[in-house]
Amino acid sequence: MSERRARSASKNTGNAKNAGNGKDARKSVWRRALNPPAAPAQPPAHRPDAPAPDSAEVASVVQAALYRDGVRVSTPSSLSDTFRELREQPSGMAWIGLARPTEAELLSLAAEFDLHPLAVEDAMEAHQRPKLERYGDTLFVVLSAARYLDAAEEVDFGELHVFVGPDFVITVRHGAAPDLSAVRRRMEDTPELLKLGPEAVLYAILDSVVDGYVPVVSGVQNDIDEIETEVFRGDPAVSRRIYELSREMVEFQRATRPLVGMLHGLMAGFAKYGTDEELQRYLRDVADHVTHTSERVDSFRQALTDILTVNATLVTQQQNAEMRALAEAGFEQNEEIKKISSWAAILFAPTLVGTIYGMNFQNMPELHWAFGYPFAIGLMGVVCASLYVIFKRRDWL
Repeated sequence: MSERRARSASKNTGNAKNAGNGKDARKSVWRRALNPPAAPAQPPAHRPDAPAPDSAEVASVVQAALYRDGVRVSTPSSLSDTFRELREQPSGMAWIGLARPTEAELLSLAAEFDLHPLAVEDAMEAHQRPKLERYGDTLFVVLSAARYLDAAEEVDFGELHVFVGPDFVITVRHGAAPDLSAVRRRMEDTPELLKLGPEAVLYAILDSVVDGYVPVVSGVQNDIDEIETEVFRGDPAVSRRIYELSREMVEFQRATRPLVGMLHGLMAGFAKYGTDEELQRYLRDVADHVTHTSERVDSFRQALTDILTVNATLVTQQQNAEMRALAEAGFEQNEEIKKISSWAAILFAPTLVGTIYGMNFQNMPELHWAFGYPFAIGLMGVVCASLYVIFKRRDWL
């Protein structure tokens, strides 16, 4: 800690010399208020050597670089080299990018840059909602980046933690998004913006995250249009797709809604501490884009809710139509059964008469009666005619 304070004191001395030469010192939102050290700092040549980096550290460090006046002056290969070279460059700024760092790496960063333990714990555990917190002279920003996967037609979210101090920017990335290498290249191509310091880097990161929402919004809009077509086409799998997209929109809302308040708070801080006016205008532009995106996401969720309601109505109507068709089919089947039963009863009457008189009994007067045969035929006809009239009146025939 004494070395860190000695370096900060040396940095203040260097800035004062530059001001004496006619160069205005840059105002910073996060300017440290340090007490002067009890003893002068030792020259860099007499400082202890930094420990050698291990393989895990190299794997987690995506890129670390030192900048002075908007120009890269060094590209350390490890965190320990970054700490050492930053001490040797009092007027420089360190930009350290990490991807899923180890606990040891985060603790070394916390010790070197006086990071608050709560912020370090959040960065270590991840799964945080977007927020902006101040710990002394350090800002801690949590962002939720998003990207649209065309093949899977889904939204992939990644978490980004940013520590911003007087002379350093540390990014801790959890997930594939966002790609900060493009942000670094953009800033290095515009040194007049990069020389504004850590707050300019924070703006660039915010702008990149917000710009990443644009293809997501476009992809979701296309999905909603397709879902509307599938709903009215009667696709049975559309309900599941609506539900999955609705869940993604809930996550998208959690990513965009807090950004509106965060950016307005950041703009108020920039204005209060006299940050570069051009940078303030850039930040206002990002805030406008975030507001527009948040409104679009809200409209998407409402549209999905309406589509789900319409789909439920259409499904209910389809089920009612199917039940009506089944009822009609059952009614027609009953009518056919009635007809079949009626004719079966009519045809059964002659069979019954013939069966009775066909029995081989000796004492059956009708068998020896001269009019027995005409009587049997007439009886069959009367029974059949009577049954026909009865069934006809009951609309069975």
